[in-house]
Amino acid sequence: MKEFGSMTDEELALQYVGGNNRAFDELLTRNQSKLFSYIMFVVRDQELANDVFQDTFVKVITKLHEGKYTDSGKFSYWITRIAHNVIMDLYRQQRNEHIVEPTEDNDLSNLKINSVFDSSRESEIVNEQVLDDVKRMMNNLPASQREVVYMRFYQDMSFKEIADITGVSINTALGRMRYAVLNLRRMAKEHNMSLALMDF
Repeated sequence: MKEFGSMTDEELALQYVGGNNRAFDELLTRNQSKLFSYIMFVVRDQELANDVFQDTFVKVITKLHEGKYTDSGKFSYWITRIAHNVIMDLYRQQRNEHIVEPTEDNDLSNLKINSVFDSSRESEIVNEQVLDDVKRMMNNLPASQREVVYMRFYQDMSFKEIADITGVSINTALGRMRYAVLNLRRMAKEHNMSLALMDF
């Protein structure tokens, strides 16, 4: 029997489903910081983030016991998807939140997915230099745009992963990123800041 420390999250989840409660404690310890950071970044309120975090893990436990998790090798993405759904349910209940979404008929077909981010070292350095400025402005973005920026820049997810987790198409995920970048550039211009993010 392997020690918990040497098990993957997926193995721990299956151990917990099999009745080992200590396996869940290890899962929680491993994932709570990253998951809470994601939630806090999206909702921007400590008390609300705590509620969302607790609701998320209640749903995780429930879904594990209902057999709705299979070892797909992406446990952290699975719980992030659950957290995303909890947050979206919350926003649906609180319609006073003004979440601005691009319209469905926006034509994003000319976007070249492979050219969205240049992976050269020079581009990485440029992007790193503006991230501090970006962080300060991101709080003013609509939640759906802020979420995509966080997943792409801070969790290093691909647009396919972002689309899967948030339950939208890749074009919609790309569109949200594009709108986020446009909004960030507008804010940067208003504050006379240079925002040298890569062009789409």
